[in-house]
Amino acid sequence: MKFPLYIAKRYLFTKSKSNAINIITVIAAIGVFAGAFSLFIVLSGFSGLRDFSLSFSNEFDPDLKVFPQQGKILNISEEQITKLQEIEGIERFSKVIEERVILSYKSKTNPAYIKGVDENYGRVNKIDSSIVFGTWLTKSEPQVVIGNGLSRLLDVGTFNYQNLLKIMVPIPGKGQITMTNLNDAFNSRQVIVSGIYSVNEELDDKYVFSNISLARDLLSMEENEFSAIEFKLTPEASTEEISEKIAGVFEGNALIKTRAELNDALNKMLNSENLFVYLIFTLVLTIALFNVVGSIIVMILDKRENIKTLYSLGATPNQIKNIFFMQGMLMTSLGGIIGLIFAIILIFLQMNFDLVMITPNLPYPVQMKVQNILIVLATIFTLGLIASYIAAGRSKKALNQTNS
Repeated sequence: MKFPLYIAKRYLFTKSKSNAINIITVIAAIGVFAGAFSLFIVLSGFSGLRDFSLSFSNEFDPDLKVFPQQGKILNISEEQITKLQEIEGIERFSKVIEERVILSYKSKTNPAYIKGVDENYGRVNKIDSSIVFGTWLTKSEPQVVIGNGLSRLLDVGTFNYQNLLKIMVPIPGKGQITMTNLNDAFNSRQVIVSGIYSVNEELDDKYVFSNISLARDLLSMEENEFSAIEFKLTPEASTEEISEKIAGVFEGNALIKTRAELNDALNKMLNSENLFVYLIFTLVLTIALFNVVGSIIVMILDKRENIKTLYSLGATPNQIKNIFFMQGMLMTSLGGIIGLIFAIILIFLQMNFDLVMITPNLPYPVQMKVQNILIVLATIFTLGLIASYIAAGRSKKALNQTNS
């Protein structure tokens, strides 16, 4: 193997007498460089966009969330709460009530979901850090915090005591609603908007936060009735183990979802886009590696006399084939690694110096991940191996033509 590698390095790094062959070799190397460079840049960009997109949901979604197995109400006893508090790995948990409501402000109405939260909610989630106007909930008066989208739809501001926001929810079992019994068909409460939050477009148009007592009173629910429990786990806790322990507390009558499962649709969309872009750039890289095939074949044709001499000196056809196979692998490896190094430097500069900005205050998000480096290297070496093997096979044909 040392003999083919030695000759391959000589052929790769020594200028040929034919200037055309030198140009073809340089073009092939640049193609591999550009392919590896662009593939890593795109993968790092998508990793950054993925983390950026999920970061908004992470402010809203807990590590684990427990729903009722059937229906909308999860009955929780004091004994079950005590057992949950004793599970090692659970840092905090918050009991919540969620239900569809109708918001009315002045002459405007809009459907939404009320989410009644207890005093631990701010320690489980980071939603209070998303407040863009006003403040988070207090117990001083009936208050709500609404999404930025709902605020625009209803034209609601914060702490407007002259015009209160009205929350209405249909009363079950009232039969057909008519204009005469319209007020009797709804439970309603008037509240002050204490804050406006902004997470993402979907959540901003959906949720209204209130204290859990207000939501319970509006929905006529009992003290031990909730819609869900949200959990924050310690950093070292195992999600699977904690889920099993929580399931044991509820004796199989609860549905437990992780943060990834709560964002299942978003994760699938991001994964599909990432795969689609990877396949496109892999196709581009494959086309670039055809230049390597062409470069090796041209080199074989140029070195026919050298091939004949090597054969006469005792080199076997397989050794001659390995010379050009090694040359192709060296070309793809060097081009790919150098392209990857330049891409890593560029991503590092973007992460530290914000070279590209989306807005004046928001740099384009990128992430440096070992996984992406390994993907690029595996792609380059796999495609390079295939291209080199195909091109090197031409050496035997050239050897036969030389001997005939």
